[in-house]
Amino acid sequence: MSNQTALLSPATIGSKSFSNRLVLAPMSRTSAEPDGTPTAEMASYYAGFARGGFGLLIAEGAFVDANYSQCYGNQPGLVTDSHEAGWRTVVEAVKRENGKIILQLIHAGAVSQFVERAFAPSPVRPMGEMLQGYGPRQGPYDTPGELSVSDIRAICSAFVDAAKRAEAAGFDGVEIHCANGYLLDQFLTPETNLRNDTYGGTLEDRLRLTTDILSMCQQKTSPDFLVGVRLSQAKATVQDYFWPNGLEDARVIFSAVAEAGANFIHLASEKGGYTYHSTTKTGENLTAFARSLTGLPVIANGGLQDIGLANQVIADQLADFVSIGKAAMLNPDLPKKIASGAPLRDFTFEMFKYGVSVNAQLKWEAEQRA
Repeated sequence: MSNQTALLSPATIGSKSFSNRLVLAPMSRTSAEPDGTPTAEMASYYAGFARGGFGLLIAEGAFVDANYSQCYGNQPGLVTDSHEAGWRTVVEAVKRENGKIILQLIHAGAVSQFVERAFAPSPVRPMGEMLQGYGPRQGPYDTPGELSVSDIRAICSAFVDAAKRAEAAGFDGVEIHCANGYLLDQFLTPETNLRNDTYGGTLEDRLRLTTDILSMCQQKTSPDFLVGVRLSQAKATVQDYFWPNGLEDARVIFSAVAEAGANFIHLASEKGGYTYHSTTKTGENLTAFARSLTGLPVIANGGLQDIGLANQVIADQLADFVSIGKAAMLNPDLPKKIASGAPLRDFTFEMFKYGVSVNAQLKWEAEQRA
């Protein structure tokens, strides 16, 4: 394939067909009501990406319980009937544009900027400071409390209940967030999981909560409903982290999530981008390895607004899809621009002048047009 034809070719995940390989990456926009109910502005926002031609949208992480899972103020949830109804409005808006959409499900764990006291696998204080603009809490992270086994089982049930609600709301699937330093990734990472019970110790045991969630979500939803997983070496608070044993850790992790029933693997990156965080310290490509090892569709992520690089990733069969985040915010019609050869708007952090919400972006864009 040449030019951008690889990116624009059709593909499938499970029984679902997609018009191209371009995926909207999940991005926290803190635009829900204070109680976590999705808004009409969110429905319009996601519909715009479907109208712009993205083959698949992954909606921002929704918190799964009312106890400790919420990370940010005005983050959407999927816990109550009101949440479910709000998301149904979002899905219906996307479907009217012939789009497909799945919902990321998330538990913040130790990196919550919302709950009064966070809980995590072990009482290990996260490195770094809380993200600016995502309030309501700011400054250094606190040391979290340690989750009990009964707490952990309740979290598993909360993810499953949220997946069932997502299917009822009309989503095409869910993505279980085990990446970027959030709770499930805190269990996976040995530096933040010091437990010596069935949820700690060996890599397989540190993965247990994630694989239990994947397996139970598959059991409790219909066969056509997708259940995928997001993984990453990188952490939001530790930029240069790599899986300690490289390809051997990757072999265990990818095999385990596949055996648990994941329909796809989304390998996420932080600031280092795809070419940095989708390889081991010794240079092996992890998206290609996940693809060959499991046979599952793999979504690559990180800096792939470089369309030449993104197309090459697909053409060279290093991944099946690419997810694009920041560049999509200013180019909701990015797939159509690629098809026509139109120039892309360059991302700028100036767009967050009034905040990170959808309405804040709309205010900034109106200012640019004035």
